[in-house]
Amino acid sequence: MTLPSEGAADAGGGTVAIVIQTRVRPEAARAFADWQAKTSAIVATFPGFIEQTVMPPSPPQQVDWVILQRFAREADAVGWLNSPQRQRRIAGVAGMLFGNDDVHILKEGHARVLPAPIAIVISTRIRPGCEPQYRQWEQRIAAAQTRAKGFLGYRFEPPIPGIQPDYLSILRFDTEENLQAWMDAPERQRLLEEAGDFTQEFHARTVRTGFDQWFANDPAAPGPAAWKANMVVLLLLYPVVFLFGAFVMSPYLLGWAGLPFAVALFLANVVSILLLNACVPWTSDRLAWWLRPATRALPTDIAGAALLCCLYAVMIALFVKMS
Repeated sequence: MTLPSEGAADAGGGTVAIVIQTRVRPEAARAFADWQAKTSAIVATFPGFIEQTVMPPSPPQQVDWVILQRFAREADAVGWLNSPQRQRRIAGVAGMLFGNDDVHILKEGHARVLPAPIAIVISTRIRPGCEPQYRQWEQRIAAAQTRAKGFLGYRFEPPIPGIQPDYLSILRFDTEENLQAWMDAPERQRLLEEAGDFTQEFHARTVRTGFDQWFANDPAAPGPAAWKANMVVLLLLYPVVFLFGAFVMSPYLLGWAGLPFAVALFLANVVSILLLNACVPWTSDRLAWWLRPATRALPTDIAGAALLCCLYAVMIALFVKMS
């Protein structure tokens, strides 16, 4: 794992995100999950830490673990990356990994990292002295990809001296199929061939982002925190599953038809997904004050979480009486 230089940190600036992509050996998946949970508890105690999102692999499109760590300042992020606590954690994980981590720092501004259902993180290291040619080429490929089907957005980050030696691009698409179509497009392949003369290294890794497709996505505003999105999904998934199981699956329609349990369960899941596709966006709009507040505030977070917990309790009490 390549670490940035402590002296390069900028004490000013807005929030930043560390994007870590790690490929774990299959036999070490459970051990790595335990290691990551303990590491998450440590990073949460560091100055400037805001939140962390951990995305396990989702083969075949995403084979890496992706960890997004948000900090209030670049100096806070660099302090964590160079800290003795993290160095000790890293020493115990090397045997679980294929190669090294990809570690990048992004200045967020008003846009969150990876807010789309599917994204690809591309890091490019340029041969010394070839930066002007690369920037001209980057403008051409950026213009070309905006015409690709399903394209949602693009972020470009230049190197940060002493911290991040690579140029970083993040492409966001609405579906895996549209992303892959652009990656395989003849126009893109021709552009990549042109870049060979000034490119030293090139890495591309795909990232899926869970339930994000169910939540309204304003590119100029932060997306909902993962724990908030999960709470909303649970709020709607629980009654759908209970009511379908109580009134449709058995002993009524599906039970009466004599369908095997595996078939009935599959149909229940299909119905749940279809209903959630309609209900989650509607609910997220009504909870926008909590999911996507104009300014982050602990009282707002607590108020929204308390509201959902009360709704959970009401549903549980109601369904217990119905059972």
